[in-house]
Amino acid sequence: MENTVKMKPTLKIKPALILIAAVLTAPLAALSQSAAPAPAPAPAPTLTFDAASIHSAAPPDMPKMMAELQAGRKPESVHLDGSRATFVYQSLKELIAYAYRLRVYEVSGPDWLVTDRFDIVARMPDGATKDDVPAMLQALLADRFKLMAHQELQDQPVLGLIATKDGPKLKVSATTPQPLDETIPLKPGQTRRDTPEGPTLLTSNEDGSTTYDLGVRGSFNLKFNGETRSMHMDAPALSMTGFAYMMTSLGAGQGRQVVDMTGLTGLYQSAVDFSLMDLVSSLHSQGIEVPVGGNSDPDSGPSVSSALDKLGLKLEKTHAKVNRLVIDHVEKGPTEN
Repeated sequence: MENTVKMKPTLKIKPALILIAAVLTAPLAALSQSAAPAPAPAPAPTLTFDAASIHSAAPPDMPKMMAELQAGRKPESVHLDGSRATFVYQSLKELIAYAYRLRVYEVSGPDWLVTDRFDIVARMPDGATKDDVPAMLQALLADRFKLMAHQELQDQPVLGLIATKDGPKLKVSATTPQPLDETIPLKPGQTRRDTPEGPTLLTSNEDGSTTYDLGVRGSFNLKFNGETRSMHMDAPALSMTGFAYMMTSLGAGQGRQVVDMTGLTGLYQSAVDFSLMDLVSSLHSQGIEVPVGGNSDPDSGPSVSSALDKLGLKLEKTHAKVNRLVIDHVEKGPTEN
């Protein structure tokens, strides 16, 4: 289906959530999120797209995408280029998460939110920046998909990160991470996002890896190994809250948020390899489609559980109060204006 509509500036509530990151690390693409500050006390002027075209997405060209990955080029589902914003092969759940500055699993709604996928091409108004895109997408979803939602704290299944019975096998780091200076201009390939615990700086490196600098929580690097079909994580110094953040960002929680319950307060050196197929399966459970190509042996590479066991850690199912965006109403397809 395809629809194009002219959008005029309207009055909307200022978005109440802060974007952490669009995690693009080949071959995984996962949305990141933050906790929600208090809502704005009164409506404020919000920009909307000047024009937007929405149509059903065609299935992705898997061989082409794998060739891009093997060449070191990361798949991008969101393109922001000048006055043009493009969303490629996105489910409604992914679009809603981006619009409200959330991770996909923080959106609670009907199962079909992850099935139908859309391509959106939108023109941004003069003066708008990439920081305005989530708000403009939120307005577009409300207008074309009749989206209505509210935020609430819910008791939800989570995965607690805990030590095994033999205790953690982690080396205390001699490195002392420093707080991120948000006044320093970003370099090419860098993105700064906010998290509930503080800012995060993402750097796309020339070797295809991605570095996550979490400030005082430490840092870690992620790189896809095509030969072993695994994701390698290397951290010179990382707190357990930072480790849980990493696990959640990779989608290793099978659609659940990973929460640090180790009781460890230090910074630790760690290196671990996660099975690509394990991570892909986890992301699929969240409605995030990831091309893998080639050998799809689910046993290739170490499983998440076996990888964590080498560090003396494990994930345990439990419950916790977490923030969720609850969908009150949304249409399956865009309406004519």
